[in-house]
Amino acid sequence: MSPIRVVLIEDHDLTRVGMKITLQQQGIEVIGEATTGAEGINLVESLQPDVVIVDLGLPDTDGVEVTKRLKGLPGEKVPRVLILTLTDTEETVLAAFAAGADSYCIKDTSSENLLQAIKQTAEGNSWVDPAIASIVLNQVRKAADVKTVQIDASDPEYKQILASTPLTERELEVLTEIVNGYSNAQIAERLYITVGTVKTHVRNILNKLCADDRTQAAVRALRSGLVK
Repeated sequence: MSPIRVVLIEDHDLTRVGMKITLQQQGIEVIGEATTGAEGINLVESLQPDVVIVDLGLPDTDGVEVTKRLKGLPGEKVPRVLILTLTDTEETVLAAFAAGADSYCIKDTSSENLLQAIKQTAEGNSWVDPAIASIVLNQVRKAADVKTVQIDASDPEYKQILASTPLTERELEVLTEIVNGYSNAQIAERLYITVGTVKTHVRNILNKLCADDRTQAAVRALRSGLVK
């Protein structure tokens, strides 16, 4: 059986070197290392690893954005992303999974857990650190109770998009505020939610509308009849 091929995207030298030594001792092949998101994305595109280990606190861009870009790389093989970080806040965890992360591991975990996370991720499964399991479970429970909004979009292209990934009622509320020109902070105040929650909704909206930014999302919302 071929060894698992990994690319490390981690800017802290000691952490990266220590992780590389640990993985190699366990028979995992570290085929590339990067200290910035941009460098890491280029490496992944050229090397086609089985798993990409991404730190969230990168110097040029955050790991959530790196994850999103990795998942959008061209080619048949979509990178499998394992987030490895010290951050365990609800906002960050949910944002990482919304961006397409397959697994999430806290840096102070045991080497056995890290190895298990990498193997599970390489096999096409997801691995969630026990330290954040409650966050993920709570989100799953909320999702089970969320009502989706059925939209009769005027443009067939948008109708097809929304049929496969309908917006939730809360996402539609946030989208309406975006169209009205409000900032994340203003939306949070108007809807009585946190700014972090607004950011998560905005990321979901952009993904569902296949929009690159808020302006494009607003234009598509108006053209599709989502917001009048």
